Amino acid sequence: MFYTSLSPSGIGGVVHVDEGDDDSDSSGGGGDDDQSDDDAPEYRLVRSLEAEGLSSKQAEAITAAMTEVLNDSLENVSVSVVSKLEMQKGEMTQESNVSKLKSEVHSCQELHYSLLQHENEELQKDIEKIRSELRHEIDKVNAGQRLDLNLERGRIRDELSNQHAGTASLTNKLDREIHELKAHLEAAKYDLIKYCISTLVSLSAVGLAVVRVVI
Repeated sequence: MFYTSLSPSGIGGVVHVDEGDDDSDSSGGGGDDDQSDDDAPEYRLVRSLEAEGLSSKQAEAITAAMTEVLNDSLENVSVSVVSKLEMQKGEMTQESNVSKLKSEVHSCQELHYSLLQHENEELQKDIEKIRSELRHEIDKVNAGQRLDLNLERGRIRDELSNQHAGTASLTNKLDREIHELKAHLEAAKYDLIKYCISTLVSLSAVGLAVVRVVI
C-alpha cells in the first residue's frame, strides 16, 4: 500500500507498506518498520477509512488530498509569518528612516535658523549704516539749505536797502523838483500880477488922457 506522509516542512512523501499475513510481518526483521508505519497519522487515517468501508485506493486518495490541503495551509501560514516578519522589519526600517529624517530636518532647521539669524544681523547692520549715511546726507542738505537761506536773506536785505536808498533819493529829487515848480509858479504868479497891475495902470492913464482931451 502507498500513502502520502505529512511532514512539518509541508512536503508529502510516499511510504510503501507490504500487505501480508501476520507471520510474514513478524519475521525477517521488518517488524520495527511496520510498527513505525502503523504509528504514522496517515496510516491510521487510511486504516480508519478502510474500516468505514472504503477501498484502499479511495482511502489513500482521500488521505493524499487531505495531506495536500494541510500542506497548502502550512505553506500559507509560513508565508503569512514571513510576511509579518517582513512587515515588522519594514516598519522598523521606516521608523529608522523617519527618525533619521526627523534628525536631518531638525539639523536643517537649526542651520536655516542660524543662517536667518546671521542674515538678519547683517541686514540690521546694513540698515543702521544706511540710516547713518541718510542722516549725514540730511544734515548736509539742511546745512546747505540754511546757508542758502542765509545768503538769500542777506541778498534780499541788501536789495531792500538799495531799493530803500533809491526810493529815498527819488523822493528827495521829487521834493526838490516840487519845490522848484512851486517857486516857478509863485514867480509866474507874481509876474502875472505885476503885468495885470501895469496893464490896469496903463489903461487908467490912457483913459484919463482921453477924458482930458475930450473935456
